[in-house]
Amino acid sequence: MRLGVLDVGSNTVHLLVVDAHRGAQPVPAMSRRTVLRLAEHLDRRGDITRRGADALVDAVRTAQVQADELQCDEMLAFATSAVRDAGNSADVLERVRLEAGVKLEVLAGEDESRLTFLAVRRWFGWSAGRLLALDIGGGSLELGSGEDEDPSVAISVPLGAGRLARERLGAESVGPGAVPKTGRGAGRFDEAAVAALRVYVREQLRGPARLLLAEGRPDHAVATSKTLRSLARLAGAAPYGEGPRVKRVLTAQGIAQITAFIERIDPAHLAELRGVSPDRAHQMLAGAIVTQTAMELLDLDELEICPWALREGIILRRLDWLHGGGPTA
Repeated sequence: MRLGVLDVGSNTVHLLVVDAHRGAQPVPAMSRRTVLRLAEHLDRRGDITRRGADALVDAVRTAQVQADELQCDEMLAFATSAVRDAGNSADVLERVRLEAGVKLEVLAGEDESRLTFLAVRRWFGWSAGRLLALDIGGGSLELGSGEDEDPSVAISVPLGAGRLARERLGAESVGPGAVPKTGRGAGRFDEAAVAALRVYVREQLRGPARLLLAEGRPDHAVATSKTLRSLARLAGAAPYGEGPRVKRVLTAQGIAQITAFIERIDPAHLAELRGVSPDRAHQMLAGAIVTQTAMELLDLDELEICPWALREGIILRRLDWLHGGGPTA
């Protein structure tokens, strides 16, 4: 069957269309994303603004048209932290349903972790042993650990790269293709803000790290998400164009060097480097600090980059349900 997966995240609205059936690898037929930065369309109360909701409705409506043009048998549409955390989430979801004709399912953070872990397990298989998976999104960090397809520990922490860049570093992107800016205007980040961010991230991760390590040390530690792929690329990993099966790793030494480098460079210059998209350059330092801190607290020497993540996990779970007669929505 042909499945469409619509992912409404903090940074983008991403439509992935795949041809899939149970027991086979999903084959991508089309992947299109709209840079929306929904998390930046929040007012002081934490509500999504009218402008942000309008843009979301337009993006979802366009994605539905694209899915129809490609003759998708079904479209699985979901939203993560940007919609989940908004004070007017219910009203925005109703607008999307009525005006775009799409019912968005809002995933809980723990469900994000579990579905991402499923995708990681299916990619690496049982020979990977006990897995530990990290996924840094725009609004949250998901962590999971276990020996099965469902993690024994699944945690979501509000340490997304975009959220931290905006709330802790005063950084934002000013539009598609535009130059990223920090709270200081042009130039590097404020040193005091960066130091405070390091302390904050460590405090937030101490508890989750203890819970994960209490289950036993991982045989294989894995990272997913655009932020972590970009960090690995900056550290010397193969470009994505070489294909998903090329092994890519991010070492503890590599992330330490990259974090120090990013801390000293203007985000506008960082956006010019290969592997870093301009709309995410402003949040790379926050993502690097989260990654470095997590690896230190979890005593990880390296992370292997997995090309599958949440969207693939949703596809795999749906195929499992269809085969086993489980839920249909």
